Amino acid sequence: MGNVLAIGDRAAHGLVDRAEGRAPADDAQLRPHITDAHLLVGNVVGDAEHFGGAVGGLLNATFGNIAEVIIGALALRAGFPDLVKASLTGSIIGNTLLVFGLAALVGGLRHPLQHFDRTAASLSSTMLLLSVVALVVPAVFHSLSRHNEGPELRMDTEIAVVLLLTYCASLVFTLKTHKQPHKAPPSTHRINVSRSIAVLVGATAGVAWMSELLVSSLSETTKALGMSELFVGVVVVAIIGNAAEHYSAVRMAIQGKMDAALSIAVGSSIQIALMVTPLLLFLSYAIAPAPMNLLFTEFEIVAVGFAVLTIAMISHDGETHWMEGVQMLAVYAILVLGFYFLPPGK
Repeated sequence: MGNVLAIGDRAAHGLVDRAEGRAPADDAQLRPHITDAHLLVGNVVGDAEHFGGAVGGLLNATFGNIAEVIIGALALRAGFPDLVKASLTGSIIGNTLLVFGLAALVGGLRHPLQHFDRTAASLSSTMLLLSVVALVVPAVFHSLSRHNEGPELRMDTEIAVVLLLTYCASLVFTLKTHKQPHKAPPSTHRINVSRSIAVLVGATAGVAWMSELLVSSLSETTKALGMSELFVGVVVVAIIGNAAEHYSAVRMAIQGKMDAALSIAVGSSIQIALMVTPLLLFLSYAIAPAPMNLLFTEFEIVAVGFAVLTIAMISHDGETHWMEGVQMLAVYAILVLGFYFLPPGK
């Protein structure tokens, strides 16, 4: 498992070294830039609490997932649809279990019992269940249709339309018809919204550029380290892309703002499943060698199903504590081990 930590550095270094025609750089040169860019996104969006938990979480998820869209688009253009789908699966699992689990654990060590809105949590769980349905139906149809790709691709495209429309409806529900009242916390300084958004856009662009360096060399790096493309997409690429969500959700949980932490972590998973995935499928028609489908591996479907079941069980009562964080992290660790030892092509 120690090889996992080397992938990001080796992938980025491989591309930079080839571009500049020099020997491999020292491992410490690029890592701070990747970390600092993600933390800048987390810092700027951390101030989004000024807008309330729902809006702040939406801003965080949106800007954090812009990098996912760019990475996915570049990978699709390069002909790596399976890597793209694996990174999408990993983002859903990682945000649901790793990000929210870590937030519940760290926040629970400071606050014995933290509360959040049950209606929002119930809606989030149902939206995530929709993503499981969107994964299961193409897999079942694939097995029953005897691999007839024509109807499969049309069905996947129409499913993507349904997912995107449902996500738009959820925004109306959350931000308009059932918007929760929010009072901005007292502050000794005025928040410059335009400047914060501008910095956030710049930071997101920086993250996307650094991530592009990583993804561009992942194929060669995974072969050198003897790891499957599925594992790299589900675990490594997803963790790198979700660093901002990690920071922001934990920060909110430490401050006792579990509504914001839940909105950041689970809201990002929902956005990946219902917005980013359909957008990438539509983009694949224009930029990829072949359109991307929604046919995920059996283990990916099972993993997402367990992640959704876990978050639904933990969030149904509207409160959480540090032990529930441990439980979510344990489920995530078990799933990661499964992906690590899964033979390639399974």
